[in-house]
Amino acid sequence: MELAYPLNKRRWSPWIGIGLLLLFYSIGITGILLPIHPDFILLTPANLLVSLAIVLAFHRPWRRSFIVFLLLCYLIGFGAEWLGVQTGLLFGSYTYGSVLGPKAGGTPLIIGINWILVTYSSAMLVQALSGGRHAWWLRALLSALLMVGLDVLIEPVAVQQGFWSWAGEEIPLQNYLGWMAVAFPLQLAYHKKVEAETNYVAAALFILQLIFFLVIGFFG
Repeated sequence: MELAYPLNKRRWSPWIGIGLLLLFYSIGITGILLPIHPDFILLTPANLLVSLAIVLAFHRPWRRSFIVFLLLCYLIGFGAEWLGVQTGLLFGSYTYGSVLGPKAGGTPLIIGINWILVTYSSAMLVQALSGGRHAWWLRALLSALLMVGLDVLIEPVAVQQGFWSWAGEEIPLQNYLGWMAVAFPLQLAYHKKVEAETNYVAAALFILQLIFFLVIGFFG
């Protein structure tokens, strides 16, 4: 069922959203790499919320299945991270720093938003590149692999910037296997149950995240 939501009727150019994201991520790269302020990195939760607002403003149509997916993605993502922090299962033994803001059980509340962003944006990138021609389960697999690939870039930067820290010196292979174990079911749910137009703003967000962590990892 499609909801009577104003954004379904208003057609903004995706270049508006892409331009806004480009501006925010450019500011983020500049603020982190240059000594503008030592606490600039603490704006990360705000950046995640703004990014979510921008990409969702360009999602259409809004259906109940999509809202359920958003809630499911947040709860599963946060729940997996909470379980990981508490037990070391799924991802290995790690602890969060203060960068990502308020926590519940040692797990930042904003981390569920990050799971929504990465899951949704990777799904939209695959949908944009494939044109929806491939089987839904194959699109889900490719999307999940993109998520794991992005995490490979995120991990060393996140440790360097104090997002979280690992118990050992090396990031365990278990972390990436755990990411795949969580990401693939979420992608299966999205590509099987959610019918939506291609959100090019969300697809661009995934590419901007790749560029962001590549640049910070190389120059930081």
